[in-house]
Amino acid sequence: MYVTITDFIREWKWEAELTQKVLEGLTDESLQQKVYPEGRTLGRIVWHFTTNIPEYLAHFGLKINELDNAKIIPATAKEIAATFKLLSSTAIKVIEEQWTDESLKDVQTAFGREETNTQILMGLIKHIVHHRGQVTILMRQAGIKPFGVYGPSKEDWIRIGVDNPPL
Repeated sequence: MYVTITDFIREWKWEAELTQKVLEGLTDESLQQKVYPEGRTLGRIVWHFTTNIPEYLAHFGLKINELDNAKIIPATAKEIAATFKLLSSTAIKVIEEQWTDESLKDVQTAFGREETNTQILMGLIKHIVHHRGQVTILMRQAGIKPFGVYGPSKEDWIRIGVDNPPL
C-alpha cells in the first residue's frame, strides 16, 4: 500500500518500465494477433491500457489531457510504445502536482465501491499489469519472444542453461 506519492511513483516507474519493454518487443504485424477469432487484437489491448491512463486519472478528478485520437489504434507498434512512454511520464507529473500524501487518504466512489485514492492508483497499476499478461501470451501466439517481466522467458532460461520444467 502506498503511504506517500513517492511510494506510488516508485512502483509506477518500475511497472511502466517493464511494460515499456514488453511494448518495445511488439511488431506492427503482431498488433493484428487476436485473442480468439471474434476477440480483440493485441493492438487494441495495448492501445486500450495506454489511452486509459489519462481517462482513468481524469475520471478520479485529476486534470490531464486525454488523447484526441484514443479511438483510433495506431498502425505501428512504435507509435503505441512512444505514446505509452509519454503518458506514463505525464501521469507522474500530474499526480505529483495535484495530489499530496494526505490526499491519498481521500475516499471516492470507484466502480461502485468506496476506495481511497491510494487504492485507485493501485487499481491503475493492476489494470495495466492485467493486460500486460494478456499481451505476453498474444506475443507468443504471434511468434514473438516476450520480455521476461517478473522472471526469464523460456528462451532466457535455456540460454542460461536451465532445462525447461517437465510437462
